[in-house]
Amino acid sequence: MADLSVTVNGLKMPNPFVIGSGPPGTNANVIAKAFDEGWGGVIAKTISLDASKVINVAPRYARLRADESREIYGWQNIELISDRDFDTWLDEFRMLKEKYPDRILIASIMEEYNKDAWVEIVERTQETGVDAFELNFSCPHGLPERKMGAAMGQDPEMLEEVCGWVNGAAKIPVWAKMTPNVTHIETPARAALRAGCEGIAAINTILCVMGVDLETLRPEPTVEGYTVPGGYSCKAVRPIALRMVMELGTMMFGGGSGKPISDNGEMPVKGEYPDRSLSAIGGAETGGDAAQFILLGANTVQVCTGVMKHGYKLVKKLNEELEAFMDKHGFSTVEEFRGHSLRYFTTHAELVRRQAEVKSKERAEREGVVTKDAAWEGEKFVEQSERLSRN
Repeated sequence: MADLSVTVNGLKMPNPFVIGSGPPGTNANVIAKAFDEGWGGVIAKTISLDASKVINVAPRYARLRADESREIYGWQNIELISDRDFDTWLDEFRMLKEKYPDRILIASIMEEYNKDAWVEIVERTQETGVDAFELNFSCPHGLPERKMGAAMGQDPEMLEEVCGWVNGAAKIPVWAKMTPNVTHIETPARAALRAGCEGIAAINTILCVMGVDLETLRPEPTVEGYTVPGGYSCKAVRPIALRMVMELGTMMFGGGSGKPISDNGEMPVKGEYPDRSLSAIGGAETGGDAAQFILLGANTVQVCTGVMKHGYKLVKKLNEELEAFMDKHGFSTVEEFRGHSLRYFTTHAELVRRQAEVKSKERAEREGVVTKDAAWEGEKFVEQSERLSRN
């Protein structure tokens, strides 16, 4: 039987599934529920030293559903970080670590561009016994005027400086949570790793406008007739998250170039930070989803929106499905297949060269596969599109 346990930056977890920072980790009561159900770890909702400026509105969610099945596949939120007093959080962290000393509790923290504030929140929070920090450089909405969240994560120089402050004070592992609202996610990730962070978490939500109500002509979610752009999550963002995790995995651990894999199984391209960790986030709701992220280099897989849809018992299904995947392929541990698929990414030019070696143009044309733009036909367009797809 497959062993789902993982050790990440010295943190031992019974499985790689972690509650992502947000409503599912919003107080000690729900965090305890997650531990009782068997989640590998919990990242609490993001905290700050002064919660008095954090005022949420309602409604603050908007959901995108399939037309017929009504399945939710897109979820927007305009929720802010925790509005609970900092000292209350410290008390609850202590209580949770006393009750669950062998479970992994990670504090998500966010502050303004102020060294004293970052050092204070690190020093006071780690005294409670939490196991690690996740630095929220990625919340796409709320408090940007205070240079918090994504406003900081989109500035690599500022991010690197702040990570330096944190790592100068932290005595426990530090993960930097990346925003996807950038052109090259590797750039801020490199800055965080240069500054000493033990891990990267990615991705946070994608800035979006969910839609406009065609009856009221108001954008959603509507609060007294108005709204703001918010963070997009759920199953629909998974392909984007997979791409960014692949980019980070390749940068950190190494990847493919189209060259043959060496006899000892090493990557054709060496990674820059093979000893650091990567926590994947973005639309994971099944064990198969998680397996894909792990195949692209993730050490752990975070779930937030999935818990809001399915509840804390989801972890049992995730464990069973991931275990079934591992048994099917003969993997006894998560580490045995982590990053395995990174080697299969290459350049388009290399794809052309490889295909030319095994499949001639004439054979492709005989099979009805379009190889030139001029071959597309209006009457056969859908059929021709189907033949170019693998699924």
